[in-house]
Amino acid sequence: MSTSLKKALYLNKKKLNIKISPEFHDKCPELKLGVLLLEVKTQINYPDLLKLIEEETNQIAQSLVIENISQMPAISAARKGYKAVGKDPARYRLSAEALLRRTVQGKGLYQINNIVDALNLVSIKSGISIGGYDYNKIEGDISLGIGQATEPYQGIGKGDLNIEFMPILRDQKSAFGSPTSDSKRTMVTEKTTQFLMIFFSFAGANGLAKSMEHAEDLLSRFANGVVLKKEIIGD
Repeated sequence: MSTSLKKALYLNKKKLNIKISPEFHDKCPELKLGVLLLEVKTQINYPDLLKLIEEETNQIAQSLVIENISQMPAISAARKGYKAVGKDPARYRLSAEALLRRTVQGKGLYQINNIVDALNLVSIKSGISIGGYDYNKIEGDISLGIGQATEPYQGIGKGDLNIEFMPILRDQKSAFGSPTSDSKRTMVTEKTTQFLMIFFSFAGANGLAKSMEHAEDLLSRFANGVVLKKEIIGD
């Protein structure tokens, strides 16, 4: 199927609309959301990408010490953003920080599948926390807001997660994403064909476009990725 036909089919299926709620914007006015939606081929056997990830993680592990991770511009800005909305970033670490700590400790990245692993590589290279979702599991428009005390949320590998005061993505059904942990409801599986990436850039536009281009390149090379939509949201 040609790229133009894939884009036409996407546009005819449903529109991707994302907004930042006023309550969140008031507390984190610098935040930008990078949005990248791609048609992909999900694989569980991807040696070429794993080789690249090993090279990149080894380089990071040799050049970065764990005490300096929180001082990286993207990480530092995100930690301040968490504090602004009322969440402790030391207790509920952002995914980029958690992945970088794991990398520096020599544990490497998790091996899930080619598209999730590519996302994690972009995240540790940029310091930007990135949500990755099966777009076909999302219902209706998406908004970024602040988590509520009684709001249920099943984090991947984390079980019930307390999302009160956490930056939270919601669709018409429920909360499904955060910079700390994606939800089980919209998680990527081997059946995923449309992959939605949302970049939570609390440092504004700094490095955001470059990180999105990196993701686009990796997914094109290692997942037959075709971009269906690409934009940056935030005043």
